[in-house]
Amino acid sequence: MYVNEGIRARELRMIDHNGDQLGIKSRTEALEIAQRANLDLVLVAPTAKPPVARVMDYGKFKFEQQKKEREVRKNQKIITTKEVRLSPTIDEHDFQTKLRNGIKFLEAGDKVKASIRFRGRAITHKEIGQRVLDRFAEACKDVSTVEVRPKMEGRSMFLILAPTAEKQ
Repeated sequence: MYVNEGIRARELRMIDHNGDQLGIKSRTEALEIAQRANLDLVLVAPTAKPPVARVMDYGKFKFEQQKKEREVRKNQKIITTKEVRLSPTIDEHDFQTKLRNGIKFLEAGDKVKASIRFRGRAITHKEIGQRVLDRFAEACKDVSTVEVRPKMEGRSMFLILAPTAEKQ
C-alpha cells in the first residue's frame, strides 16, 4: 500500500478522514491537506482513473487490520490427522486398544487415518486387511463418518475417518 511520498500519481481523487469526497487534487495539494490534518495520505484504489487516496491514520489502520487477522486466526479450528496403525493379523485385545485410541482422537475433533502395512507374503491376502479396516470403521461409526474408503497405496492399505458434525 502506498503512503504519503510513496504515491507517484500526479492527480488523485481525495477522500478526507470523515469519508467526504474532496474531488480531484494534485499530489502536492493532497499531501498538504493530509499534513494539515496531521494524518497520512494513503492510496486505497491505485487502479482507478484517477487513483483514489484517503486521509487517515495509517498506523492505526494497520493495527486494526492486524487485530482482525489475529481474531480470524484465533477462531480457526485446525483439524489434524492422527494415525492408527493396524496389522492384518491383529489380535482382539490389540485391536480394542487401537480402537479406543481412534475413538479418543475422533472425540477430540481430529481425523483418524487407520492404516495396515502388509509385510512379506501378506500382500497376497489384501482381503484380510480390508476386513480389519471395515471392522475398525464399523466400530467407530457412532462417532465418525468414512471420508476415504479403504484403498491400497504401495504395500499399505488405509482409510480416513472424520469426526461427525455433532461431535465437533
